Amino acid sequence: MASEKWNVVVLQEQSEIPSVAWSRLNEMYPAATELVGMIRQRGAEPMFYLTFAHEGGWPQAGLPDYASMQAAVDDGYLGIASELVVPIAPVGDAWQTVVNEQANPNLWQGDGSHPTTNGTYLAACVFYAAIFQQSPVGSTYQDGLSAGETLRLQQAAATTVLSDPAKWGILSLPGGVR
Repeated sequence: MASEKWNVVVLQEQSEIPSVAWSRLNEMYPAATELVGMIRQRGAEPMFYLTFAHEGGWPQAGLPDYASMQAAVDDGYLGIASELVVPIAPVGDAWQTVVNEQANPNLWQGDGSHPTTNGTYLAACVFYAAIFQQSPVGSTYQDGLSAGETLRLQQAAATTVLSDPAKWGILSLPGGVR
């Protein structure tokens, strides 16, 4: 098999910006459009990091809970990704999977905004699945987590990304496993 060299440049917006229509249209989308053009001009492939919502939502912006904020964040990233034909690493959707499965998912630090080790590990597994189009299940790296927790997070990432890779636009990455 021939080896193909390629570069992925990850773009991430601050999590509140894509959750509000005015902010995404006036701040996120213009910046993303410019950056995607610059990345492609240099021969690299952009990828959006679809972030996770705050644990308690963002009530000040009319997003009273996690689910409503995550849906708004998803809308923001899916909209610009579709317009610019950019693949997505759906970290926020993998978090949603874990949140739906567990009463206490242990993904956020006490501030309800930043990730714990579990949340960071889940994000890394999502990126692995999205970039390489392979399941992270079976990776031996555990970052201090239990074997059971590691497997659960690996499975959530694999299911989120690989059950519908076309939804995330990841089939277009060169070098990925099809």
